[in-house]
Amino acid sequence: MYKIILIPLVALVFILIDLYVFQAVKIAVQSFSPIGKNIAFGIYWGFTAITLSGFFLYHFTNPDLFSRIARQFMLVVVFMNYISKTVALLILLIGDVVRFGQWSFYKISDFINSSNESVEGEKISRSEFFAKSALVAGSLPLAAMTFGIISGAHDYRIRRKSIVIPGLPKAWHGVKVAQLSDIHSGSFWNKIAVEGGVDMLLAEKPDIVFFTGDLVNNEADEVKNYVPIFSKLKADLGVYSTLGNHDYGDYKSWSSERAKAQNLANLKEAHGIMGWDLLTNENRILKVDKEPLAILGVENWGAGRFAKYGDIAKAHQGTEGLPAKILLSHDPSHWDAQIRKDYSDIDLMLAGHTHGFQFGVEIPGFKWSPSQYVYKQWAGLYEQDNQKLYVNRGYGYLGYPGRIGIPPEITILELRSA
Repeated sequence: MYKIILIPLVALVFILIDLYVFQAVKIAVQSFSPIGKNIAFGIYWGFTAITLSGFFLYHFTNPDLFSRIARQFMLVVVFMNYISKTVALLILLIGDVVRFGQWSFYKISDFINSSNESVEGEKISRSEFFAKSALVAGSLPLAAMTFGIISGAHDYRIRRKSIVIPGLPKAWHGVKVAQLSDIHSGSFWNKIAVEGGVDMLLAEKPDIVFFTGDLVNNEADEVKNYVPIFSKLKADLGVYSTLGNHDYGDYKSWSSERAKAQNLANLKEAHGIMGWDLLTNENRILKVDKEPLAILGVENWGAGRFAKYGDIAKAHQGTEGLPAKILLSHDPSHWDAQIRKDYSDIDLMLAGHTHGFQFGVEIPGFKWSPSQYVYKQWAGLYEQDNQKLYVNRGYGYLGYPGRIGIPPEITILELRSA
């Protein structure tokens, strides 16, 4: 019932934004020919009509009528359109405030002096300046987000690090580790590109592969079409995985608890079908030339609002006397909350979860993303005392089907003894 009231109200707000920004369009094209104006107006309102149609179709049609990807792009177009127009609106509001101030000044001056002197010179009017500035400012996020979808979504980057582990057995020195995280297969729209990223990883010839959670957005069925692709991941020492917060189906309304539990069981089965050894609060002791290293894997656990399924004590049990340990844990906040505090013998934790917000700036000497205001450790390598955390920026994407400034990541780590 709430949809019948709320969705039209939201649409009304959208239309009011459209009408306000359209005033800037009219000013910006005032020098166009009549045909040019009609084309500009048609493009503006045509895109608006498409956007609003998608908005209503998403909320008022049977979800099975459109594919998951089609429904995703319906919301993305709405988001891109009105984020851009909101930026333009803010510039226009500033212009209106300026013009109101000017109008008030002249009115007061006229009242005091009984005259209103005009400003000399043929300068661009304030309304035209702010109108054009608003349209330019509004076009920037639209262009950036479009580029982020077309070019950024699957612009896989290999990031390499050497990881020194003081207690690492000599036989493990030089072992190459590959890490993927946050695949979110339900969001993919370019299957060929996804496979290309897997081929990039395989070309590195890793000795062991780790996946640190969020294989899907909500449903196990999302990965079905990608099982043949991710089944290609092979390594001499194996492929090991764990679960992320999205893997449990917590963000979907299920017909019953039984259906939700079956979905999780199906997801776990998918890991096995792909040849991945899923670690659910357990460990594996691997050996190279008879020298051991412990791989621990916990279910999702973080310090924030997400559900806590992990049990690090259970995963740690039986590894106490081993010289080196690597933990797979989806949420990087787990490191400060439990690992550094209570498990100083865990040398390296591998995480994901943040996606680097899929937006930010990373250049030599400078790294910024909105993620840093939520997560203390959000991308790359972090070290404290003799413990290390590596946060993968994610292989896929969620919500917005692209990336701006934070490309998808394939991590290659070389283990080194002190």
